[in-house]
Amino acid sequence: MDAQPELIADYRCVTGEGPLWHPQERRLYWVDIPQGRMFRYDPATGQHEQCYQGRPIGGFTIQADGTLLLFMDRGTVKIWREGQLTTLIEEIPDERETRFNDVIADPAGRVFCGTMRTPDRLGRLYRLDLDGTLILVLEDIICSNGMGFTLDRKQMYYTDTRRYEIYRFDYDQDTGQIANRRLFVRVPEGEGAPDGMTVDAEGYVWSARWDGFGIFKYSPAGELIEKIDFPVAKVSSIVFGGAALDELYVTTAGGSPDADTPDGTLYRVKVPAHGLPEFRSAITPGT
Repeated sequence: MDAQPELIADYRCVTGEGPLWHPQERRLYWVDIPQGRMFRYDPATGQHEQCYQGRPIGGFTIQADGTLLLFMDRGTVKIWREGQLTTLIEEIPDERETRFNDVIADPAGRVFCGTMRTPDRLGRLYRLDLDGTLILVLEDIICSNGMGFTLDRKQMYYTDTRRYEIYRFDYDQDTGQIANRRLFVRVPEGEGAPDGMTVDAEGYVWSARWDGFGIFKYSPAGELIEKIDFPVAKVSSIVFGGAALDELYVTTAGGSPDADTPDGTLYRVKVPAHGLPEFRSAITPGT
């Protein structure tokens, strides 16, 4: 594919991550995890800005009402509305020494949310149900990362970055349960590690490659279709955006003011493919 990454915003993020297209606002949001920063970009005007500074945000979803649901350090979950924060979960005692990483809303409005490892155990994957109940789904994850759903909503993709593998699970939309894990893609040694991902309107999987200088497109059968090369190594996550969902927005990491090539930056790539709207979360504790 003859697609050239276009640099959109250079904030030199240490770990730029979690891009999400907000269809109501027609803006893209993304974060710099360890520095506790969140940004947004309006392609109609070309303007971008930092809109949050505070505790680390490992990932976020867009709620049904358009607010953002932030998954932070210590297992904290908060709603963000134009700078105002409302706490849903103060902390998870077992996650006080770590933070959330990648998250995704499912078709029913639940949220699958992974955590990083602690000094004495590996990471976990939780499911946050609509009433605010938190369910432990998976353990012994080295680095919980990118997720997505097949077009028929019967299977879920899940990435463990440091095992260099993307899995596929059977997924039950009615209950949110996942089962029958099997390998979808294993990244060959020396080619980086799979990170964030998204699924397009034809069911193809687009996977960002940490230390892999690119994004990789796979068929629903797990066959590598093509690679889009990037000028930076740590390509961290990816989402379709724009009014027609025909542009890839890609975050990168490793930002350094002394780097010859800007990394930790946001890129856009125009591709002959279309995405689907990301599912909205609908977490309403107490219901």
